[in-house]
Amino acid sequence: MPVSTNAILIATDIVSDAVLVKKLLSEEFRHIVVSTDPDKVAGDFVRYQPDVLVLAFKELEKSERYSLNLYRLCPEMHRRPHRTVILCNKDEVTRAYELCMKDHYDDYILFWPMTYDKPRLAMSVHHMLRELAALKGDAPSAAEFAVQARHLAEQEKMLARQVAQGGRHIEVSSRAMEQVEQGIGTALDGFFQRLVSDSLQGSVTVKNVDDLKKEISRFKREEVQQYFLTAAKTAKPLKLWAHEFKQECEPLIESARALTAMAGRILPVVLVVDDDEFQRKLIGQILEAENYHLVFAASGIEALNVMRKVRPDIILMDVMMPDMDGIEATQLLKAAPPLASIPVIMITGQSEGKVVLDSRKAGAIDFVVKPLDRATLLVKIAGVLNASTTLLLHEPAHLEG
Repeated sequence: MPVSTNAILIATDIVSDAVLVKKLLSEEFRHIVVSTDPDKVAGDFVRYQPDVLVLAFKELEKSERYSLNLYRLCPEMHRRPHRTVILCNKDEVTRAYELCMKDHYDDYILFWPMTYDKPRLAMSVHHMLRELAALKGDAPSAAEFAVQARHLAEQEKMLARQVAQGGRHIEVSSRAMEQVEQGIGTALDGFFQRLVSDSLQGSVTVKNVDDLKKEISRFKREEVQQYFLTAAKTAKPLKLWAHEFKQECEPLIESARALTAMAGRILPVVLVVDDDEFQRKLIGQILEAENYHLVFAASGIEALNVMRKVRPDIILMDVMMPDMDGIEATQLLKAAPPLASIPVIMITGQSEGKVVLDSRKAGAIDFVVKPLDRATLLVKIAGVLNASTTLLLHEPAHLEG
């Protein structure tokens, strides 16, 4: 069996447990390192750059505390695509399952006090590495395609406007030449009338009115009109070009329309972060009919874990939450380059100046106050999404883990 060279970091507070887990994995994974010093949580992660983090603590509470410290002390973990597996005992299987369902961790294994299924740990690591390998490709995400497709739709409208405007300019120019030709003819006719009338008596003597009339007609026909005919001939290729250009662009426009239709099926992702289930349901009811894909998190930690796999287009972040409040969670995601560009709207039951100021300092782009006003919330979300889409057209971001 080939030995993987991906980095595996085993974190625990008991050296003998680290040795045991490392031994189980060493047959299939070459690069295995161990971290047992709680004071080196962030430093070891930065130093070893793991692809998979194995939390080998015998109590889930210790694994959760380790993860919380890592989030707070190590912005590098947001830059480094990785997956996490937790080892648990039989009394904590249900809790481990719930944590994985909330995306706090990627997998759990019943390990203590006996390793009943030794290959299970290695298999879990293999699954995570395969998932990471797929994510590390340079292929753009569906959301990035959708942004560019919407941009094409805007270009289609611009092209249609320019073609129509060009056609109008050509028509105006053609009519202007016709009017000039008619005007010159009218002016010459008027000049002829003055010559044969008494208005120019003493200035010009007309001996033969018929000959003069014939000469002026010839002048209009042969001298003046030919210039306008030449100009008209010049305009005809321009009209033909405009018509052909429009026809040649039609397949491109149809492609843009098709991409726009597909982009319309990729809904903007809204991550709602609130520890109050009632508030999450309320926001869900407000947004469910507005063509958004909704993702929910019940805490700041859960939100940060969700963003390892899901790249939201906007985050609605409650301020007051246990363990990690919305302001701290916003500070952490703004400190991580892959997440920093995601706009955050803070949701708060307090409108005091300090809360607003702290939210702005943390990186929030706006805030709304509870109880939520439906119209205000929808307007703010739409405004932020429109602004961020414009930025993405110039600076597309890739989700790496």
